[in-house]
Amino acid sequence: MADTNMKPRVVIVGAGPAGVRAAETIVRAGLRPIVIDEAERGGGQIYRRQPINFTRGYETLYGSEGGKAQRLHEDFDRLAPEIVYKPNSQAWALLDGKLHVVSGNVTTAIEYDRLLLATGATDRIMPISGWTLPGVYSLGASQIALKAQGCSIGKDVIFVGTGPLLYLVAYQYLKAGNPPAAVLDTSSLWDNLAGLPLMASKPSQVLKGFSYIRSLRRAGVTVQGGINPLAVLGDAETGVAGLRLEYKGTPVELGCNAIGMGYHLRSESQLADLAGCLFSFDPVWRQWFPDIDDLGRSSVENVYLAGDGVRLLGADGAEVSGRLAALALLSDAGIKVSSNEMRQLRNERRRHLRFAMGIQKAFPWPVGQIAGLPDDTLVCRCEAITAGELRRSASALGAPEVNRAKAFSRVGMGRCQGRFCGQASQEIVAAARKATLESVGRLRGQAPVKPLPIIVRCAEDDHA
Repeated sequence: MADTNMKPRVVIVGAGPAGVRAAETIVRAGLRPIVIDEAERGGGQIYRRQPINFTRGYETLYGSEGGKAQRLHEDFDRLAPEIVYKPNSQAWALLDGKLHVVSGNVTTAIEYDRLLLATGATDRIMPISGWTLPGVYSLGASQIALKAQGCSIGKDVIFVGTGPLLYLVAYQYLKAGNPPAAVLDTSSLWDNLAGLPLMASKPSQVLKGFSYIRSLRRAGVTVQGGINPLAVLGDAETGVAGLRLEYKGTPVELGCNAIGMGYHLRSESQLADLAGCLFSFDPVWRQWFPDIDDLGRSSVENVYLAGDGVRLLGADGAEVSGRLAALALLSDAGIKVSSNEMRQLRNERRRHLRFAMGIQKAFPWPVGQIAGLPDDTLVCRCEAITAGELRRSASALGAPEVNRAKAFSRVGMGRCQGRFCGQASQEIVAAARKATLESVGRLRGQAPVKPLPIIVRCAEDDHA
């Protein structure tokens, strides 16, 4: 712990909506935080910036979210002289109270008094037959292609999955001049209606969602709910050729040359896991989230959590939670903060949480797909583990929870550390054992949380 007469050393991991607003709040209190960012420039995934030499306007790049993206970018740029910004830097481990960060193939250990993790989220994937063929992308990767590379993932693209991101990405492709061939949602109209009472807490967001769908349909894009995706068609040589699905019990095949898929998001909570934070199972989201109080304090002293890395509240909710966690950090460091501001932000956060619960009811994770996955469906692409192998580990080999299934099958031991296959694996093990998802647990975080180049070396003054 730093001397009480000294300003605390504050480290923020992440420069998306939560990290930017946290940094802004901490700078306002007279501190100079270190901000660790995987990207070249702040903005996060949702407001990922285009390369410096690209000149596309904000509306073209982000659609209806252009104004928010521009404000966040400009606010962060103004912070530059007041923070220690470390772009292109990957936080990969937490050991002995130090954050280990690699940048330029050199890893250093950063000491801190207060750590605020705003690590964001990534795509939540439900595997189907053929999902690893060339030409299949996650929704997030589809966005990256558009924002960072100025191109589409294909000429005739089908977007499939569920959740608001499905429609946002499709709309962004439309605005960029490449209307999708189809937008296919696994949720039904009845699901959507079930979530409306809770989503009414943010009516402007609901109207925005309707406007995306209306714009897509006016452009001649097929938008259909209540579908069950069965298989991606094509081969390893030529890539994606189409999608086989079921609609109202009838098999349908649609042609395309690229597919973007995703089912909401999953929190990037590995660093919170390595910090020793307690986790709890959320039965609505069917995910494990780190425990926090209503400000963002974790169960570990001096570790604070904000944004989609702890609760999936969307970009607006992430900004609120970033401010809240920063205020909690400042208060705990003995720095006076506004109780009125805290109260206002807590009320805002509750509204975002209510809306997020409505979103999950309206666009549920398609648990029913698990039962229909053929045994030869690849689940863990890093280790080439199939659904059948996982079922065998849970039944014939008697794995009582997902980490024992991991030991038997190697699921989640590859480059992604289970970030993309973990949640589907948990569902498969639970279904095979006829057990609750909570009872089979979660894949525990391991360092490095993301792959590191083999040429990484320690900094000369790093004796950690």
